[in-house]
This record gives sequence, C-alpha cells and structure tokens, in this order.
Amino acid sequence: MEREPTISRDQSRTARQGRGPSRGLGRDVLVASICGGVVALMVGASYAAVPFYNWFCRATGFNGTTQVATSAPATGPIARKIAVRFDSNVAPGLPWKFEPEQSEIEVNIGQVVTVFYTVTNQAARTTAGQAAYNVAPLTVGSYFQKINCFCFTEQTMAPGEKREMPVVFYVDPSIADDHENDGLNTITLSYTFYPVRDPVVKPLASGEDDKRKGNL
Repeated sequence: MEREPTISRDQSRTARQGRGPSRGLGRDVLVASICGGVVALMVGASYAAVPFYNWFCRATGFNGTTQVATSAPATGPIARKIAVRFDSNVAPGLPWKFEPEQSEIEVNIGQVVTVFYTVTNQAARTTAGQAAYNVAPLTVGSYFQKINCFCFTEQTMAPGEKREMPVVFYVDPSIADDHENDGLNTITLSYTFYPVRDPVVKPLASGEDDKRKGNL
C-alpha cells in the first residue's frame, strides 16, 4: 500500500508564516473601516444634535424655552393672577445698555400683555447684537406663549441710538390644570444680548435711499 504524502514540520511552519501577514492585513483593514464608520457617525450626530435640541426645547418648553403663539388664547383670561418679572443682561463685548421699562407686573393668566425693553448703543460706532431668552422656573416654558418678540433677530444699532423693543405674551390658561404649578406665583422672563461679530448688511430700500439723498 502506498503511503500518503506527508508534510514536514518545516514546511508546515513556512506555510503558516506565509498566511499570517495577509490575515493580519485583512484584520487591520476591517478594524480601520469600523473605526472610520464610528467617527463618521459621531460627526453626523454632533451636527444633528443642535437642531434636534432646539426643536425639542421649543416643542416641550424644556430648559425654560418659551412657546410661539399667533393669537390670543381661545378660552380668554381667567381670574387667577401671576407676577411676571423681567430680567435683562448683556454679554461681554457688546457696549449696550439694556433694561426693561418695568421690572415686574401682575397679570391674569390668559391675558395678552405688551411690555417694552429699551436698548441703547453706548458706543461711538455701529454695533450689532442678538438676544436669547428663557423663563424661570424652567418647567413653565411650555405655558409661556409669546406672540411677538425681538429675540433671535439681529439688531443693528447706530452710534448712540436708543430703541424700544416690544414683547407680546400671555400665560397659557392650561397651566391652571397642571397641579404641580398650583403654588406658582412668579415667572421670570430673562433676555441676554450677545454681540454679533459679522453683522449681515441689509439692502437699503429704494424709497428710503431717495429720501436720504433728498436730505443731503
């Protein structure tokens, strides 16, 4: 009977060594591909996080984000009253004086109210700013409805210019059904103006341009 061909130990070792680098290379490529995919996923998630967070806050009132209304509440004001305080802040780098005309008012829940903030550019140059806001306690953001507001709109102020900025709002009557807020007596509306480093240059309307030329 013929013997089957045998492979020596040296030959077997050589064969395994020949296969080793290719297997290692394939494994490295696989690991690199997985890592690259994870990095791409994390980068995409970071870009998506900001708009998602903004949408979440506006939809739920999370973190004191107020809601946007287009008209007065359908049910109208109720007898319960609440105090609304107005806070104003200016971030470093913006030479503005910013304050509410009234520090506090008392309103009926569901009553549409208009209040004013005043802004003065104290610099000898044109400056621009943009306001962010929230309310406290943070849990009442979903009940604080703003119909008109200057927030998130870039404001450009001429040297020494003073301007009144209105806020139209109401406290949603549905807050009376939220028994966690039965003891709520005060809401604070707070604004902070931040400097705009590269303000958008707005085109001048033709009528306004002609008017200015006539005054020269």
